[in-house]
Amino acid sequence: MTISDLVAEARALVDADTTSYPAADMLRRVNNALETLTALIINSDGTWQFDDTNYSDFPIGTYTLVASQAKYSFNDKFLQLLEVQIMDKNGNYNIIKPIDQKEYDDLVPLEEAFETAGQPIYYDKISDDTIKLFPAPDNGISVTLASGLKVKFKRTADLFTTAQVTTGTKVPGIASPFHQLIAYMAALPYASSYKRDRVPLFEKKIDEMKKDMVKFYSRREKDTRKQMTNKIILFR
Repeated sequence: MTISDLVAEARALVDADTTSYPAADMLRRVNNALETLTALIINSDGTWQFDDTNYSDFPIGTYTLVASQAKYSFNDKFLQLLEVQIMDKNGNYNIIKPIDQKEYDDLVPLEEAFETAGQPIYYDKISDDTIKLFPAPDNGISVTLASGLKVKFKRTADLFTTAQVTTGTKVPGIASPFHQLIAYMAALPYASSYKRDRVPLFEKKIDEMKKDMVKFYSRREKDTRKQMTNKIILFR
């Protein structure tokens, strides 16, 4: 379904028109629905990593390292960190490991344990969009500063804009069987105010479609053969 189809369907579900259900409200609710569904998908996508099909690039960011700077932040599309790499002095990227203070040593702060700048070997996620490298990168002796940090991540949906609604041809970047779910989710707030008798039906339909969507995305890695293996149990 295109964005035009979604808007028309959402309005049809509640007998609304462009006057009773303004375009600005519709756009906001369609985008809210898309972001909510993207979060559900990301938390259920198994080994096949989801990314909105409308993006033209891969969910990989490269950043310039700054000598002795440990903290690095990412943009607002960043949702979930998958992997962090550091480029060494020879131009090769190396995966570094996550670390947490309580998993290292409660008596020695990480900043003290790795106070000498060098080639980072660990990172600590200190907020939803910021990591801290340990040790901090040096001035280029051990690392390559330019594009020296590479991050693989999961990101939020490629949201609709007002111009794209006017054009009307863009489709949501999730699997097509669940496009109609966006229309129901956009119609629900309107129904809660003006068509309350339809709310139970909409909520039931949304819940059913969400469950189907989660099941779909959690089982996408069908090309991976499931194998039963023996677990080793040690006896003393």
